[in-house]
Amino acid sequence: MNIKKKIIYNRIILKISGEFLQGKNLSGIDNKLLDYIIQEIKSILPLGIEIAVVIGGGNLFRGKYCNGNNNLKRVLGDQIGMLSTIINGLLLYQSIKNKLINVYLMSSFPIQGICTGYNAFKAIDLIKNNIIILTGGIGNPLFTTDTAACLRGIELEANAIFKATNVNGVYSKDPINYSDAKFFNKIDYDYVIKKKIKIMDNTAFILARDYNMPIHIFNIQKPGSLYRILTGTIEGTIIKNK
Repeated sequence: MNIKKKIIYNRIILKISGEFLQGKNLSGIDNKLLDYIIQEIKSILPLGIEIAVVIGGGNLFRGKYCNGNNNLKRVLGDQIGMLSTIINGLLLYQSIKNKLINVYLMSSFPIQGICTGYNAFKAIDLIKNNIIILTGGIGNPLFTTDTAACLRGIELEANAIFKATNVNGVYSKDPINYSDAKFFNKIDYDYVIKKKIKIMDNTAFILARDYNMPIHIFNIQKPGSLYRILTGTIEGTIIKNK
C-alpha cells in the first residue's frame, strides 16, 4: 500500500508546551525529553508531512502568575514569557539541526542576530522543505501560545493542530478524582467552550471553531502516538465542528 494514501493531514501545527520540556525538573529543559520529542517529529518526516512547531515557555517563565508577585504587571510578565519561548525555540532549533534535519526558526518579533521575524508568506514557502519553529507567541501580551498555534495554523493553511500533552485526551471531568469520568474520542467546539474545558483557552477554541480547524489532543509520552494518528489510528481526542 502506498503510504501516501494513509496520511490524514499534509500540513500540521504541533504545539509543544514548555512544561513538557521541563519534565520533572523544577524549571529549565530535560534534555532526554528534548531528544525524545525530536525523535517523534523525525518519525513522521518520511510521510511527507509538512510541520510547524509552536513552542511554549512555561518551563522558564509564566506571565499569568505575575499578578501580585514581584511587583510585575501581567503585560510585562507576558513579554518575559514571550522571550522564554524564543529561548526554548533556539534550543529546539539547534537540537533538530544537529540531527541534520532542515529547520528554520521564526519569531513573532525579530531579534537581530538571533532570529528572524515571522512572515506567513515566507513560512508557507519554507515549510515545504523545512520544519518551521515558531516562537514569541502572537507577539502580544494576554494571549497564550495555544492561541498562537491556532492563529498560525490558519495563516499557514494547516490541516490541523496537534497539541502534545501528558494526558490521553479530553475527559468530561478529572479522571484522577472521578472514576466515572467519560473519555471523548471526538468532541465538538461548542461543547468544550460551553463546559469550559481547560485543555486549551477559549480564544484558541473559538479561532479553531470559526475557521473549521480540527485540534488533536494526544499523549506525546506514548511513543509513536503522533505517527499513529497521522496514519489513521484513533487515539487521543479530536475536537472539531459538528
